[in-house]
Amino acid sequence: MTAETLFLPRDLPLWRDARPYLDVRNNDEHTIIAYALARRLVALTPGAEESVVLPAILLHDVGWKKVPEDLLLHAVGRKPTRPDLVRDHELYGVEIAREILERHAPEGVDIDAVCEIIDGHDTVKEAKSLNDAVVKDADKGWRSTPHGMRTIGGWYGVGPDEVLIMLEEKSNPLMLTPAGRALAEGQTTAVRTEMMIEACLGHGPEFTTALPPGKGADKWQRN
Repeated sequence: MTAETLFLPRDLPLWRDARPYLDVRNNDEHTIIAYALARRLVALTPGAEESVVLPAILLHDVGWKKVPEDLLLHAVGRKPTRPDLVRDHELYGVEIAREILERHAPEGVDIDAVCEIIDGHDTVKEAKSLNDAVVKDADKGWRSTPHGMRTIGGWYGVGPDEVLIMLEEKSNPLMLTPAGRALAEGQTTAVRTEMMIEACLGHGPEFTTALPPGKGADKWQRN
C-alpha cells in the first residue's frame, strides 16, 4: 500500500501539504493510521459523511507544529502540566487547515464543517455532530492500535500494562459511536489477552516478530 492507495485522490494533495506540519510528536504516523480507521468507521456508521470526516482527520493535528517541541509532552498524558497547549494546537490547526483547504478547494468538501470539527476535536468531549463523533473516534481509536500503544509507551517510558490501564480507564470510555467503541475495546481486549497466553499455556506466543513489509505477500495474492 502507498499514499496513492491509502488516501482518496481528493485527499492526496491535502496529505502532501499537511506532511510538513505533521513531522512532530509522531503526528505523521498517527495521521496515516487514523485516516485508515476513519475510512472504516465511516463505512460502519450510517449518516457519516466521508467528504467531511476524511479531510478533518487528515488535517486535525497540523496545529501541533506551532507548539514548541520541548513542550509537547507537557500538553498530554496522565498528568499534563500545560493542557492549554491542547487548545492552542486546535486554533492553530484551524488556521492551517483552512489555508490548505481553500488553496485546493476539493470538490464536495464543506470547508467550514471540516474546520468546525478541528476546532475542539480534543478539548470538546461531546460530539457536535455525527461526523465529529467519527473523527473523534478515529483519532482516539489510534491509541488502542499496536502502533498507538507502542508510541504512547515510548513517549512516557512505560510498559504495555500501564498503557492498557490508561486506555481502559481513560480513553476507551470516551469513544462515541458503536463502531468506535467496538474498535477500541476489541483491540485492548486482544492485547491484554495476548499477555495472558503464558499464564494459560506455560509459554508465550510462538511468533513474536512480524515479517518485514511485503515478505511472503506473494502467497496471498489473488488470482
